[in-house]
Amino acid sequence: QAYNCLIHFYKRSDRLCNQWCDYLFNSFRNTRILTTPTNRELLLCVLGSCLTGLRAPCAVNLVTSMMVLGQDVWKNWEKTGKTEFVKVLKSLLEEGGPNVAENPHHRDIYRHIYDLIWQAVRDKIKREQVVQCLGELIAFNSEVANLVTDIIAIVDTETVLAEDKKDERSRLTATVREIERFLGDGLLKERLEIDTLGECGILKHPKKFFTTVIKLKTKLFYKQQKFNLFREECEGYAKLITELNQDLSSVTPTYIIEVIKSVIGYFNLDPNRVLDIILESFECQPNQHKFFISLLGEYLPDTRTMCELLSFKYSFYLSSNNEDKEVTPKSLYEVTALLIQHDIMKLEDVYPLLRPDDSEITKMADKEMRDAKDFVRKLNVVSTQGKNDDEEKEKEDRDKHENNQKFGLLEALVKVGAWNHAEKILCQLPTYYATAQPGISMQLCKLIHIILDPVYQINSGLCPRIKVKSHQPLDNEHAPPQAETYEDLKLHVFPMLLALGPHAQADPILLYKVLRICKTALGIKDTAKYDSEVAGVVVPPDSPLYFMTLTLMDEVFLPSLSLLNSNCCLAEEIWSVLRHFPYEQRYRLYDQWKGDTTTAHPILLRSKAAVLKSIKKLMQRVSKENVKPTGRQLGKLSHSSPGLLFTYILSQIQVYDNLIGPVVDSLKYLTNLSFDVLGFCIIESLNDPSRARTKTDGTSISMWLNALASFCGAVYKKHSIELTGLLQYVANQLKAKHSLDLLIIKEVVAKMGGIEGIEEMTPEQIDATAGGELLRQEAASFTQIKNTRKSSQRLKDCLIEKGLAVPLVLLMAQQGNSVVYQETESDHLKLVGKLFDQCHDTLVQFGTFLASNLSQDDYTRKLPPLEQLLSEFHVNADIAFFLARPMFNHLINTKFDDLRKNDKLWKQRTGAEKQAKHAEAAQLVMEPVTAAVIPIYPPKVWEDISPQFCTTFWSLTMYDLYVPEKLYEKEIKKLKEAPAKLSDNKDLNTARRKKEADRLNTLMERLQDEEKRHKEHVERVMARLRQEKDAWFLSRTARSGNSRSAKNETITQFLQFCLFPRCIFTSSDAIYAAKFVSVIHMLKTPNFSTLICYDRIFCDITYTVTCCTENEAGRYGRFLAAMLETVMKWHAEREVFERECSGYPGFITKFRVTDKATGNDTDTVDFENYRHVCHKWHYKIAKALVVCLESKDFVQIRNSLIVLTKIIHHFPAIQNLATVIEKRIEKVCEDEKDKRQDLYIKARSYQGQLGARKAKMMKESDFHVVKGKKGEEAEAASSPAKKEREKGGEGVEEGEIRSSGKEKRRESERRDRERSSASKERNRDSESKERSSRDKDVRTSRERDSHSRDRNGQGDMGPPATSRSTPTRRSLDPDAGDRDPKRRRGEDKEREKEKEKSPVLDRLEKNEKLRKEKREKEKIKKEKEEKESKREKKRDRDDSVADSSVKKRREETERSESSPSRQNGSEEKRKSSSDRKREKRR
Repeated sequence: QAYNCLIHFYKRSDRLCNQWCDYLFNSFRNTRILTTPTNRELLLCVLGSCLTGLRAPCAVNLVTSMMVLGQDVWKNWEKTGKTEFVKVLKSLLEEGGPNVAENPHHRDIYRHIYDLIWQAVRDKIKREQVVQCLGELIAFNSEVANLVTDIIAIVDTETVLAEDKKDERSRLTATVREIERFLGDGLLKERLEIDTLGECGILKHPKKFFTTVIKLKTKLFYKQQKFNLFREECEGYAKLITELNQDLSSVTPTYIIEVIKSVIGYFNLDPNRVLDIILESFECQPNQHKFFISLLGEYLPDTRTMCELLSFKYSFYLSSNNEDKEVTPKSLYEVTALLIQHDIMKLEDVYPLLRPDDSEITKMADKEMRDAKDFVRKLNVVSTQGKNDDEEKEKEDRDKHENNQKFGLLEALVKVGAWNHAEKILCQLPTYYATAQPGISMQLCKLIHIILDPVYQINSGLCPRIKVKSHQPLDNEHAPPQAETYEDLKLHVFPMLLALGPHAQADPILLYKVLRICKTALGIKDTAKYDSEVAGVVVPPDSPLYFMTLTLMDEVFLPSLSLLNSNCCLAEEIWSVLRHFPYEQRYRLYDQWKGDTTTAHPILLRSKAAVLKSIKKLMQRVSKENVKPTGRQLGKLSHSSPGLLFTYILSQIQVYDNLIGPVVDSLKYLTNLSFDVLGFCIIESLNDPSRARTKTDGTSISMWLNALASFCGAVYKKHSIELTGLLQYVANQLKAKHSLDLLIIKEVVAKMGGIEGIEEMTPEQIDATAGGELLRQEAASFTQIKNTRKSSQRLKDCLIEKGLAVPLVLLMAQQGNSVVYQETESDHLKLVGKLFDQCHDTLVQFGTFLASNLSQDDYTRKLPPLEQLLSEFHVNADIAFFLARPMFNHLINTKFDDLRKNDKLWKQRTGAEKQAKHAEAAQLVMEPVTAAVIPIYPPKVWEDISPQFCTTFWSLTMYDLYVPEKLYEKEIKKLKEAPAKLSDNKDLNTARRKKEADRLNTLMERLQDEEKRHKEHVERVMARLRQEKDAWFLSRTARSGNSRSAKNETITQFLQFCLFPRCIFTSSDAIYAAKFVSVIHMLKTPNFSTLICYDRIFCDITYTVTCCTENEAGRYGRFLAAMLETVMKWHAEREVFERECSGYPGFITKFRVTDKATGNDTDTVDFENYRHVCHKWHYKIAKALVVCLESKDFVQIRNSLIVLTKIIHHFPAIQNLATVIEKRIEKVCEDEKDKRQDLYIKARSYQGQLGARKAKMMKESDFHVVKGKKGEEAEAASSPAKKEREKGGEGVEEGEIRSSGKEKRRESERRDRERSSASKERNRDSESKERSSRDKDVRTSRERDSHSRDRNGQGDMGPPATSRSTPTRRSLDPDAGDRDPKRRRGEDKEREKEKEKSPVLDRLEKNEKLRKEKREKEKIKKEKEEKESKREKKRDRDDSVADSSVKKRREETERSESSPSRQNGSEEKRKSSSDRKREKRR
């Protein structure tokens, strides 16, 4: 402190003070001034005054605040000052005791005496009085002599600096001479400078005295005492060694100390050598550490000598004198550790003596980390090193730490139990670098064994009969005590474990012990089942060691497992603890394990590289043929580092999806911990932000996501992996409006629950879905899904226990709108459709799984009621009814059972009464549902249909309306025949054959019983519907005044809010919607027009097809196919039509006037008129689909192709419509072949199916009666609609339900234009005699080709055009309409050419056709003029040829008119009835 003060003052003082400070520095070098505490205190006092801004030596003249005396003491010294001064000093000396240095007032005493001496030096007080006063004080306390001598030395220094005040110097020397008699000669010679002593006359010869002092110092401090190394010393050392190595239990350290002193004195031994021999003996007997520690404590004067001796010992093994390259012995480390532990030496004194330096150790640690990272980075690089290069490098790494003295001392400290000191060294060194050394980690493990032994004996959890090895405590009172409680473990054991980190792998037994203690502390009971899907009882966070266990898992257990070679037992033991923690905690640990923990340890990095190298080699050999051997190798690798392993495997699966099957089969040898890590790795891969989840074109989901989803379904089904994390991940993604991850749920439910999507089911399989549960299992499953009972139970348990079933359902239900309006604002429309379909299909699949796997009571209890779904969760009505539908049936059946039990006369009731009771139960259950439905629809809806009808429609299923009897019969027949086939199976013995036969018989009986119950259920439902049907549709005729308008409005509401939403929900719902329309018709429901309903469905499907997604288009196609099936069934046979349609309200039209005489305004559509309407519907469907196919829009073309594929068995049924569609399909194939391959494939597929069905198609004349133009008055007479039309009324044209007057006028004008155009063409041909026959033939051929293309591409579609100017008649024979066209034969070739020149205009694009004709004619005319100018010279020669040709053609025309019956049959087939009518009119 004084030195620092001098430095500070030296920088701030003036020149005089600088000289004074220089003198102080010189005095410091001599060190005589500071040899006593008194001088040091005085110096600090002076320096303190100087630092306050005062200048020495005048600073000493002032009296500071610490002084008791006043300034008048020196003025009145002779009178009262001396007496007061002596009195104050004596009082200060008495209060502090005899020792002035320890006196609390020593600073005041110093200051007073210092001032008194300066009074004499400055001659303010007489020298004799000052000397006398000091003599009195010395006589009072002898210690004052030391104080006075030190102060004189200070004043001596100050007077030497003041060279200009020699008088003060002389007065000081005189004062010293006089005061010598009180201080003594020796004290002054010891403290004062030699020059001052000479000036004072104390020394006669100062120079001689100075020489004597120098020689004495040299002898004391620099001259080594020489011992006799050849006689006494050898014998003395031998005696000493004998004494130190005897049986020390019979002697005491005090006795040995006396012996050592005697030996040293007798043999004149070097004490330092004696100390060395004591240490050598200590090294040979470390177990006698108590004796030697006590001995050294008495022998050593200070620790400095021991440090120097140890420094010599340690430095020898690192110096060049160590010719044998000896390693520092462990015994020396142990002795040093014991000395430090027992406070004989300080660690701070020993640690600097050891080598290498901390900086060098840090550099080695950094280099090791860099080498490990380079090793991982060069993993894929082909190594050019020799085979033994790596081994030599590892040997060098071991050798460089072999003589690391700090590591040696650390190991010894741990061995003797000096953990506190060892922990200090660990903090000095790089983290985990010291414990990475095998010796240190093993000794630390042994120490932990000893400390936790008492706790382990109590909390091991092992059977009492199992003998547990015990560890005795260390024979060292300074070692950590053994732990008795969990708190002791936290205090002593866990810090040691954390210091070990992954290097605890050196002692797997220790890991087992700590894990068992953790299990007991957490209250985990050991069981035999550790399946990963069986999540144990979750441990509460307030359990003892809860958070410490998590910390140990993160820092010790899991990293240590990575360094152990395939230790599956330890992995299972770790899982037995981890399984009781929430999956969030476990997944955090796994992420740390494979991430930060691995990168923090070089040894783990190298282990990671080895694992990756092995798995890469293994994955190259994985195939279906070697699943078992590769699975075993995979299991061994996964025991230690499952996270790294599965990350690589999943990356390969994302690229090569054909690896899914072999990899899933190979995972059967994994531990439960590995399976749980696999679940985490799957979620991590799914949530990889660096991967794009859609393809680059943005129209479809990425292949890697599809592959991962498939892998999820397969691996979760086959292996027991906890599903909670995956399901919660999907739920979180749905909350974040990321619907792509629904693909995972879809695959998991499909594989684990056996619930496949029903989009690709055959009609027979869809029909089977209408049956009971057994029939669905036997006939409706279109994939071989086996053994899903256990996996579906696991999935169900996870959903119920974790409370994820309802949240997932609601999130899926709400996700549809999010997909369309929020999530995919900037995405391609194709992707939007796919996401919506995926969301919808997954919802249906998931809801079906819950309904089929949960009991009815659980389902009703878990799922919110319909009212809450609609109002609180804002779920669409179709989805809400889909979810609530299973609840309705359960509640109705429960209510029905209650009514049956309460009715005592139930057995006496008739079937009709029982059905009425069932209807009553249904009404009671559905009343609140009906009330909940009313607010969600506009009030206008309920003016046409009743809420009861809406709830009835949405609450029923195909199971309620239809019994698939044929399928029941088919399956029962198969089961009856199956036992007979068992005898042919030689693999089954008699017992198994009998058992299988019994099973088949039981299943057959159950199927028969199920069919019976199904029929009874359908009868009850139909009875209920017959009871409700009269109130379904409300009559608005009285209010509206227009019956047809009211019916149209009713049908509109029915289609908009019931039929269309239901028919596109699922494929089975599409069939149900068509079936329900048929049921409404067959029930003869009032105020419902079946014809108008079908007409509205078929007439314009363009917008419906366009607005569908891909899957919705498929369902809509199934709906249309089912509707067309019913339509064509009535179309095919008159008897069926008469039986199922005639007289039914659905086929009564109030706008058809039939018999005015009777005054009846109603009429029933007859069979032939219905066939015309069917033709119109086919035409309208063809027209709509052709518009879609020609739109160039992807969605319209795709949806139209899907619909066409679905209705292929019923449409097109007419040849000319098939030709039109085929032309459009061919055009689509040509356009999309090199553009949109998916459309091209669909078009080619449909084209092949259409070609296969051409043979089954019928002509238009076979489909319905084609009306003639002349001589058919009888036909007109039999059609009231025709009469109304002729009168200008609103009659119905054949093939139409109703046509407006404007449409009729437009049709008439179009036909007049056709006739005028044909007439002009004929006139132009007859006036071309002067032209050459060759030009005429070319023009005629070109026009014929053009007209043929137009007719094939756009014409011949829909009902034929009929003339309205000529009255028509109907044949008296009902079948005459079918035979009449066949009786008109015989047309000549000229009229056929004219027919070809007069194209049949396409009804779809008539305006475009007219413009096209005009352009063709202008082009032909232009070409004709150019050719005529070039061929003028040849015109005369060609005229003669043309005249003869015309003459010949006229003769042929006359012959054909005279004998029409001789016309060629092949030409008749090419003529249509409409062409012949036009020719007759001409």
